[in-house]
Amino acid sequence: MTATLERFFGLAERGTDVRTEVTAGTTTFLTMAYIAFVNPQILSDAGMPFDAVFVATCLAAAFSTLVMGLYANYPIALAPGMGLNAFFAYGVVLGMGHSWEVALGTVFVSGVLFLILSVLPVRRWIVEAIPQSLKLAIAAGIGLFLGVIALRNAGIIQASEATLVTAGELMTPGPLLALVGFCAIAALSARRVPGAALIGMLGVAAAGLGLGVSEWQGIASLPPDPTPTLLALDIAGALQASMLAVILTFLIVDLFDTTGTLIGVAHQARLLDDRGRLPNMQRALIADSTGTVGGALLGTSPVTSYIESAAGASAGGRTGLTAVVVAGLFLACLFLSPLAGSIPPYATAAAILYVACLMVRPLVDVKWGDVTESAAAVMTVIAIPLTFSIADGIGLGFLTYVLIKVMAGRRHECSPTLIAVALLFAIKFAWL
Repeated sequence: MTATLERFFGLAERGTDVRTEVTAGTTTFLTMAYIAFVNPQILSDAGMPFDAVFVATCLAAAFSTLVMGLYANYPIALAPGMGLNAFFAYGVVLGMGHSWEVALGTVFVSGVLFLILSVLPVRRWIVEAIPQSLKLAIAAGIGLFLGVIALRNAGIIQASEATLVTAGELMTPGPLLALVGFCAIAALSARRVPGAALIGMLGVAAAGLGLGVSEWQGIASLPPDPTPTLLALDIAGALQASMLAVILTFLIVDLFDTTGTLIGVAHQARLLDDRGRLPNMQRALIADSTGTVGGALLGTSPVTSYIESAAGASAGGRTGLTAVVVAGLFLACLFLSPLAGSIPPYATAAAILYVACLMVRPLVDVKWGDVTESAAAVMTVIAIPLTFSIADGIGLGFLTYVLIKVMAGRRHECSPTLIAVALLFAIKFAWL
């Protein structure tokens, strides 16, 4: 068996072995296992059945990660993306009033488009057409969006007619436990403890049980029934003209998030070539887009590559065997649905808030000395959480960027593709 794995994954060629790959896969799983508990919590707010989404999350993560490992041979794990799931639930379903079945249809369509772009050379010029400052701002804006959602779910903030938002009842158990859990996750991460988010989240849930403010449902059982979300997508509804902006948002965010994650993890695993490029990147993108298509069929929001895979790369993961181990562990996670149901919103809020902090970090690389770049970036970062819409925030960012450049006499810095996208968003705001 060891010899077979060695030949298939090329372990010696990349300077690793079976034991190291298994350790790396376990490390990656521990750092991202929180998604199996958090994603159903978020999508259930959109009216989706919690148990079915739990199964869909685990299966989508296992399927897409297995494709990445076996087809692309990279130590990169995938699962429904944070930020994208928030846009799905709070933007498309609760914000725009579409059914979750239609939302799943838009995920499927965007996944198919992503797959086509991954096969064709179109992907590169789309990515290169978007200014770096907007790419960084989109990631940070989604991070702030997640932060607002986490604070709301924890009861730390609440709605206010006078000031739009205000502090909640901070001295009640939910907000207090969420804050303690968030601090614990950050502290454990600073100490480089694998699975910090998962440990912190489970710790908060245990504390809630001890205080009698949450309900225990058990640890393990047979997997729940997946049929309530399986093949429940409404593709016809997703192809309406009003859904174009939603599809583009899923596509753009997933495209940039995936590209950045692949490069970041590959750099950590020392897999980039002399020119800083990732060999066989097309295969990795195909694996990622296939995961989104499969996830939509199973019943979950877009699947994307996880930056937490860098933890496994740091542990020595160099090949797809690392990803195969992660996939196996997600399949084993299917039997933990009672545990998932025992974790209250304030516990998952602690993990979401920590992820939000990580997503805001790219702002440090914005060109703050160039106001034509930084102003549009700030607009994007502010607009995404305050409009409670990733699509509208991105649209305002694109429009602001183009208008500022044109008014500053620097129209030549806007590519035709960028201008076309800005015009599409202008049409959306005016008529859709």
